[in-house]
Amino acid sequence: MQRTKSEILHNEAQNHLVGGVNSPVRAFKSVHGNPIYFEKASGAIVIDVDGNKLVDFVQSWGPLIHGHSHPKIIEMVNKKMQNGTSFGAPHIGEIELAKRVKKRFSHMEKVRFVSSGTEAVMSAVRLARGYTGRDYLIKFEGCYHGHVDSLMVNSGSGMATFGIASSPGIPKNTVATTLVAPLDDDEAVEYLFQQHGDDIAAVVIEPLPANNGLLIQRKDFLIKLRNLCDKYGALLIFDEVISGFRFKDGSYGDLVGVTPDITSLGKVIGGGLPVGAYGARGEIMEKLSPIGPVYQAGTLSGNPLAMAAGMMTIDLLDDSAYDRLESLGLLLEESIKPVLEKHNHPVRLVRLGSLFWFSPGSGVPPSRADLIPKNAGELYSDIHKGLLEKGYMLAPSAYEIGFIATVHQEKHILGMVEALDEVLSDLM
Repeated sequence: MQRTKSEILHNEAQNHLVGGVNSPVRAFKSVHGNPIYFEKASGAIVIDVDGNKLVDFVQSWGPLIHGHSHPKIIEMVNKKMQNGTSFGAPHIGEIELAKRVKKRFSHMEKVRFVSSGTEAVMSAVRLARGYTGRDYLIKFEGCYHGHVDSLMVNSGSGMATFGIASSPGIPKNTVATTLVAPLDDDEAVEYLFQQHGDDIAAVVIEPLPANNGLLIQRKDFLIKLRNLCDKYGALLIFDEVISGFRFKDGSYGDLVGVTPDITSLGKVIGGGLPVGAYGARGEIMEKLSPIGPVYQAGTLSGNPLAMAAGMMTIDLLDDSAYDRLESLGLLLEESIKPVLEKHNHPVRLVRLGSLFWFSPGSGVPPSRADLIPKNAGELYSDIHKGLLEKGYMLAPSAYEIGFIATVHQEKHILGMVEALDEVLSDLM
């Protein structure tokens, strides 16, 4: 594939944007080559500025559960746009999307919309501290919650790609009240509660960690977190920015039977436009301004275009849509198994619903970040390059997951598996 125009644009971008990108993982630093510049996209296909067509399994890093430019979402947003792009005032769209969110997340009695998943988690943490009157947090190594200062400690996602444990520019005092435990380690969490229980405001976790691989947690571990929070009077915050709306039975918490106190959402909830949200039972949410003392505000919170995209995205997620996602995921799982066996398992497929990850190595896929092989990116960078040349777009990082959308077709799944077989044959 020729990418002459992408190369030219990237050279120009580096004169104007830091590293030529607006989010580090887009820089292709962990894989071969330079970023690809997209021109347009529809359904499962993206087209770059050089005219190359790629089957997209990144889907804007998760928001596009119905694929690019879904006609009903585009129509809804266009219709709303005729009435204005932003009001800075209440409107019916906020109410309607809140109703839809509450229907899927039954523990939420009130919802607050923000403009990103990062903002949703940041605000949930402030709310938990304000509600409990405590300062300490427990987070988990390998869980990424956005670039929130107090949570940028042993983070995963793009930061793991660059091998950075925390970011310069964050004062020591800011993270002094953040306690870090390994995932899937009951004893470590119990120890932190024994030492600091009266000061812990909240435990923050991705119940399905998906920013540093897809690290599926034991149900018993999540139950342990729930019980410890109840015992010590702390709140349990589930970051479902990625996993939210990905499962037919509701939230991932519902799927495993563990109810958090606060849930943070993003990605799918905005249908491709910038939206985040957090919600909880009424007595917690009423600590927020304008009713309570915990302040949080946003110029574009509840933006009418974003609310419209979110409403239509959720409305399209009926039972048949979830059945479709599961069918495609199962097809990927079943068709890729003999290919990986043929090549002696250079990677293992981890899949849950429409989320998947190529876990490096032939061993049992890890449930915690420190068990991911340190050389995870070496083979993946070659696989990524090979698949890209054959027309399949995966995330430019071994630690990021793949996303299946309702618009993917069987031929897209089988084609990617066939291409992977060819790439591994060339590499092994």
